[in-house]
Amino acid sequence: MSRKRKIQFRQWLILGIAWQFMALWICVYDHLAINSGLATSPAKDYAFVSNWLLYSSVTFIATLIGGSALVFYINPKFAHRSYGRAIIAVVLCIVFTMSVITVISAYIYVTLILKKSVSDADFKHLFLGYISDPLNLKDTLIWSTITAATQFIFMMNTKFGPGVFGKIITGKYRLPKTEERIFMFLDVNSSTTIAENLGEVTYHRLLKDFFAHITDPIVNNYGEIYQYVGDEVIIAWDVLKGARNNQCIRCFFEIKKEIAKNSDYYYKTYGVVPTFKAGIHSGIVIAGEIGIFKRDITYSGDVLNTTARMRSMCKELNVELIASSDLLQHLPYPHQFNIHKLGCIELRGKKNKIALNSLTMGPKPVASFSTKPTKSAA
Repeated sequence: MSRKRKIQFRQWLILGIAWQFMALWICVYDHLAINSGLATSPAKDYAFVSNWLLYSSVTFIATLIGGSALVFYINPKFAHRSYGRAIIAVVLCIVFTMSVITVISAYIYVTLILKKSVSDADFKHLFLGYISDPLNLKDTLIWSTITAATQFIFMMNTKFGPGVFGKIITGKYRLPKTEERIFMFLDVNSSTTIAENLGEVTYHRLLKDFFAHITDPIVNNYGEIYQYVGDEVIIAWDVLKGARNNQCIRCFFEIKKEIAKNSDYYYKTYGVVPTFKAGIHSGIVIAGEIGIFKRDITYSGDVLNTTARMRSMCKELNVELIASSDLLQHLPYPHQFNIHKLGCIELRGKKNKIALNSLTMGPKPVASFSTKPTKSAA
């Protein structure tokens, strides 16, 4: 199962738990209202446990139908549409789901709570009476609000990236923290020329398609999309996740495969298939939340400047991927790639030289790099 699908299942599970909690909260509220001094008389056939079991069952059905529709269909389907269209789709989903749930809950209530079978003479009267009860309008309004809030959280999670919105809410980076991270700076080659040939509007659509196509390889390799800057995307990894199974390097070559798979689309739509270059490096950064009216989690440190300069050297050295030796020492399986040493190079604006390597995929490993120093013969 891809990581994208795992994220969706996790979202669906969290949604189901949250909705069950809200169902319990509604039952407690109803119980307090029914037994308050303002109530004229106790509700007929009311019992808290029965009411809660009914709400819990209906909420589970709502999670299966409405929750699944939100997580697995509406959000992916409307990912490239306006928020307005997504909200309209959610409203329609709510109306449909609540209609189905009302019918199902009416059947459950009449058969399980009132102990009436379909063959009973008063079954139809009780069934229709439940459906037309004004309390169903209350439930529709409440669950519409809950679902709208759920959709808002999904949108915010999409805007900030998986997990980032939660970190902002919990205040994890309210105070700056030191972390070891891997960064990849990746940008489109010959962007100025392509933009001049296509025009700014068409070029923007190309970038939008490009960033959309590379999202799955990034997410599936546990990368976090840190920033989009013009024709560049900055990807970040926790050093352990990025190094595990060479995820940070595999990400680059899986992006290449994804763009190659869609090459016909790019030729037919834009007359050009975008190519790209990247620099990848690891090191210590300071992670912290900044901003007042617009909050975000940012990283600062020399590793970002170094990675940006490594990326810019790809054109000069005529290679598509440059990785530092510091990064390669974290990889458990460097032999999966052809590693070509570029030597220790002094990057622009840097006092100390840094050992750089170009990486390619190939059937034969190049033994010019080792993660462990070799012992000299006695």
